[in-house]
Amino acid sequence: MSGDLEVRDLHAHYGTAHVLFGVDLTVPAGTTTALLGRNGAGKTTLLKSIANAEVRTSGSVRYGSTDLRALSPYRVARAGVQLVPEDRRIFTRLTVRENLRLATKAATPERPPVPVDRIVELFPLLGDLIGRAGYALSGGEQQLLAIARAMVGNPSLLLLDEPSEGLAPRIVEQVGDAIERLQSEFSLTVVLAEQNSRFAVDLADAVCVIDGGRVVFDGSAGEFATQDAVRERYLQV
Repeated sequence: MSGDLEVRDLHAHYGTAHVLFGVDLTVPAGTTTALLGRNGAGKTTLLKSIANAEVRTSGSVRYGSTDLRALSPYRVARAGVQLVPEDRRIFTRLTVRENLRLATKAATPERPPVPVDRIVELFPLLGDLIGRAGYALSGGEQQLLAIARAMVGNPSLLLLDEPSEGLAPRIVEQVGDAIERLQSEFSLTVVLAEQNSRFAVDLADAVCVIDGGRVVFDGSAGEFATQDAVRERYLQV
């Protein structure tokens, strides 16, 4: 499945806490949208709402012709949507290869898995670590593994939550290169939630800024570059 991601009048709750308030977002197929905002702005909740994971929602979330809110999280994954969470959630007792092989379970006959050897070609650093356990990887290596593992399931929509957080600048550059390479190779649609606005905007076609659970800016990356007041008020840059 592929198509535009269309979010309309999305509200999200954790228990009685109302976190997102009428969010609208369109991500055209094959593009990257940077989702920016300060810590606690609602970025992670929006990604989880798209993936229909761990949050109660109302409104509409459609990917192509599919209503993602009507699907359980594992069916969202099998529909071609993969979420790489902020905490990565790799299996630390398994090797890199075992983590990648396990991810084939997200594939379907319509979306066959990407062979592990092909993934290693796209992430050459992981090739040198293929037999190493997850707990023995650095933070940057774990982040690359988390993204690579998501790609084994052959997604068409990739949701990345703070992929640069806590990483050294050299590793951030490698993560950015990997995202660009994947989009070129697979024609991915990407939603990239980040506090590191420079990193995210360099990869993005469009920018959405969220604050207090509401969208406060939505436009092209070029338009965002002219929004000094938005950057200062909502991103403190």
